[in-house]
Amino acid sequence: MPEEYREIAVRQMMVNTEGELSGGDDYIQVFLPLAPNAEERQVCAERAVEEYDHYKIGKAVLAGVGVDTGYMEKQTLAERNLFADQTLHTCTTWAERGIFSYIGEETAMVMISEFAHSSYKPWAEAVRTIILDEKIHIAHGARVCRNLARTEEGHHELQQALDRLWPTFVKIFGSPRSERSRLAVRFGLRRTTNGQACDVWREKVLPRVERLGLRNPDQ
Repeated sequence: MPEEYREIAVRQMMVNTEGELSGGDDYIQVFLPLAPNAEERQVCAERAVEEYDHYKIGKAVLAGVGVDTGYMEKQTLAERNLFADQTLHTCTTWAERGIFSYIGEETAMVMISEFAHSSYKPWAEAVRTIILDEKIHIAHGARVCRNLARTEEGHHELQQALDRLWPTFVKIFGSPRSERSRLAVRFGLRRTTNGQACDVWREKVLPRVERLGLRNPDQ
């Protein structure tokens, strides 16, 4: 493949694969200790297993182009995200855990849904399994949020969680002026630029925010 194409494709897969591994760590190290009962702890553990499976899928595809991600497995969650926004990895309330999945994991769904149509076919085929699992993750977040929204205290906690995490969710998409994202679209590795993808995400999650009776953080 052309070197410029390879560079963008590998970076795209590396970011997603690292995110899946960190997602597994988040469910075990961050969310599970916040769970209010054994049932919710079990769900967090199950979601972690799926995230680790997603990491292994990305690892295998990257190995096919000569990239070894084994070093990621030797890193702690903090080390792996040394240069990333740490907000997502420091959730301290069950409300933040719900918002993370119901609103935040939709950022991953937007991008992975595009990858399923990637011009790099091994990646496109690999992510289809991931999409099915991510739908379950988002649905679990929805249940957590709906349960909390039934009380005034829970509603207040959700709004606080949304306000704190929203800017980080937006940052996940990167700069709307990114030339790399434009090249990715041109090469067929993506369907939207960073700014367009962020707009798609807002269209999907703002109705959810409204249904929960929460205030739009953009306003």
